[in-house]
Amino acid sequence: MKTEIQPPTIFAALLVLSAALHYSYPTRQVADPPWAFVGFLLIGLGVILNLWADSLFKRRKTTVKPREMPTALVISGPFRISRHPMYLGMAAILLGEAVVFGSLASFSFPLIFAGLMEALFIRREEEMLEEAFGEEYLDYRRRVRRWI
Repeated sequence: MKTEIQPPTIFAALLVLSAALHYSYPTRQVADPPWAFVGFLLIGLGVILNLWADSLFKRRKTTVKPREMPTALVISGPFRISRHPMYLGMAAILLGEAVVFGSLASFSFPLIFAGLMEALFIRREEEMLEEAFGEEYLDYRRRVRRWI
C-alpha cells in the first residue's frame, strides 16, 4: 500500500528542522525578548485556526485530506478570510517558532512550507473543488484570497 506524505507531516518535519537548525547552527538574531514573545501569539493563532477549520470539516462530514474528493464546500468561519486556513495556521506556527527563536535562518521555514503547499497540494485541491462544486466554488474563490 502506497502512503503519500500529508501536509501535517511536512509541517512537523519543518518545525523540527527549524528547531534543529536554530540549536545546531545558530545564525544572526533578528528578534529578542520581549518581541520574541509575539511568536507565542502567532503559535496560538495557528493552533486555533487549525482546530477551528478541522472542526468545520468534521461538522460537515467532509474530508480534510488534500488528495480526496470533498463532499462539502466549507466557506464559513476562518474560510471567510482564507481559502486554506489550515495551511495558514501551520505557516503561522512556523513563523511563531521563528519569532520565538529569533534566528534569521528560522524565518525561511514558513516560506518553504508555503511554497511546498502551493506546489504539492493547493493547486490540485482547488481543481478538485472546482470539479466538485463548479460555479459555487468559483464564486467563493473570487471573494476569498488563497492565503489571507
